[in-house]
Amino acid sequence: MSRTGWPLLTIAIVLVGINLRPILASAGPLLDVIQRDTGLGDGQAGLLTTIPVALMGICLLGTRLFRAWFGDLRGVAIGVLLVCFACAARWIAPGGTSLLATATVGGVGIALVQALVPGIIRERGEDCAAGLMGFYSTAIMGGALIASSAAPWFERLWGWPAALGLWAVPAFAGLLVWAAVIGLRREGAVPVETQASVHSSSRAWALMAFFGMGTGAYTLVLAWLPSFYTQLGWPATAAGALLGAVTLAEVVAGIIVSVRIDRMPDRRPALFLALGALFAGLAGLYLAPLAAAWPAAILAGLGIGALFPLSLIVAMDHARDGTEAGAIVGFVQGGGYLLAAVLPFVAGLIRQGTSDLAPAWLLMAGLCLPLALLAARFRPGDKLSSG
Repeated sequence: MSRTGWPLLTIAIVLVGINLRPILASAGPLLDVIQRDTGLGDGQAGLLTTIPVALMGICLLGTRLFRAWFGDLRGVAIGVLLVCFACAARWIAPGGTSLLATATVGGVGIALVQALVPGIIRERGEDCAAGLMGFYSTAIMGGALIASSAAPWFERLWGWPAALGLWAVPAFAGLLVWAAVIGLRREGAVPVETQASVHSSSRAWALMAFFGMGTGAYTLVLAWLPSFYTQLGWPATAAGALLGAVTLAEVVAGIIVSVRIDRMPDRRPALFLALGALFAGLAGLYLAPLAAAWPAAILAGLGIGALFPLSLIVAMDHARDGTEAGAIVGFVQGGGYLLAAVLPFVAGLIRQGTSDLAPAWLLMAGLCLPLALLAARFRPGDKLSSG
């Protein structure tokens, strides 16, 4: 790629990435008022996160077919368009059924983008691929930061349907930039990969489990942290601000990873540091949710924010070329998001049965141990055939 092409590609990918989480992040701070107005129970409210994340996983397992059907660039455009439509529908037709239906449409759109962008990054990013993946992952978290922080204020001004739906505007803008900068009309057909399926590799399954458990911390916090604190007596704006602090910490961690990762061929020290921060944050939420709310949230955010790009970068490290990178990352994210989708739903059931979300933080903290054991296996230079 030319020196002028790389910055343009970075801008397009970052703008697309920013639009992949507002449909999820904007709902969390408003769950109480949404449940009050729509009659959704705790289990159904958990599905607002579980459905799109699960669909992201299911669709990501079909990455090879999506590449063959749409091509990478057009496929990303279709995905962003679906996200835009889902957000707009929440504004136009609010209601419990509509929320669940748009969660489905939005999940498919997000899945298309996340299935195809890693292959684009690997093929076009060349030596800067790891850093570009870091910026893309950070943009995703940045979109969550903006949405979670702004949603309570938009709800006060215009009501919760507008607070959920106006994210169609930046999604449409991102679609226009993607079309203009990348140049969709010049893309040729993308063949289905001919290499053996990655599912036969034990390393691919280990990478999938790592991504799934790590992303489970993200989906859990995104779905339930604000409700946890409103239940403890915090106003919705303060709970939303706390989630905003978490996502700001995620963005900071993601930026650090993006800037430094190309100088760290061995990713394991960064993985262990991220897991340590996540464990400390979750322990704080469980042991001292009021006294340690802000430091615990920030520590959890730093851990989540570093783990998300690192897990994708480690997965890409196992590929020999862009085609294989797309297949590996699609498989890792596909199964991983299915795992991650379980935690918000389980947390909803825990809250419904015990009126307390604290056990969910303890559960996620316990998962940090198997995550550390898996991270120890990811040696530099390992490829998919590694044990």
